Amino acid sequence: MQLNKKNIKIIDNFLKKKDFNKLSNLKVSIKSKNDIKVLHNKIDKNNYIQTSVIERNFLINLQKSYHKKAISILKKLCPKKLNLYDYSEFHIVKTGANFKFPIHDDTPDKLLSGVIYLNPSINKGTIFYKNINKKEKKTIKWKKNRAVFFSRKEKETWHSYEGDGKKNRLALVYNLMTYNLKKVYEIEKKNYWLGMLRFKLNPHIFRFFNKII
Repeated sequence: MQLNKKNIKIIDNFLKKKDFNKLSNLKVSIKSKNDIKVLHNKIDKNNYIQTSVIERNFLINLQKSYHKKAISILKKLCPKKLNLYDYSEFHIVKTGANFKFPIHDDTPDKLLSGVIYLNPSINKGTIFYKNINKKEKKTIKWKKNRAVFFSRKEKETWHSYEGDGKKNRLALVYNLMTYNLKKVYEIEKKNYWLGMLRFKLNPHIFRFFNKII
């Protein structure tokens, strides 16, 4: 499978060295190699902040340093969604060496989905699929400080991630977000009510069956 460069943006050395080092050295523990921990950090247009592991001033600096770059990526990938932006997520995600997150297309509140690989030096990157049957796929090579961005589309931007079976992985998940889900479905030319049903049901389906519909 060939990656469509119009739909996915890969940027090496995305973070400034000092920011990369600070994020890479965050202490995040997980229970086992089959576990995942997501530490939520959020900042909106008015600098309203919710943080768990990234200190307040550092989160503000991350927003100032990378927001324009992220917006420019969204402008290239899906310009119609630009005016829907409400807030940013800077989640720290630690996944065990044996952890596997199932194939999914991302939730509609994500205008721009991004991940920056932090640690270790070698692991397994994001896996993109042509469709949900997983027959055609392409794995992004894991590389420290490599960023992978895309703008989700209902039942089209199929992807997953997993460990390499050897080492736990640490990543920064950087998303541009919206509250205007109705407009998202309008732009994507998808059914709003069916989309919202999936949006509400999928967390429960994942919890009990480890899959996404």
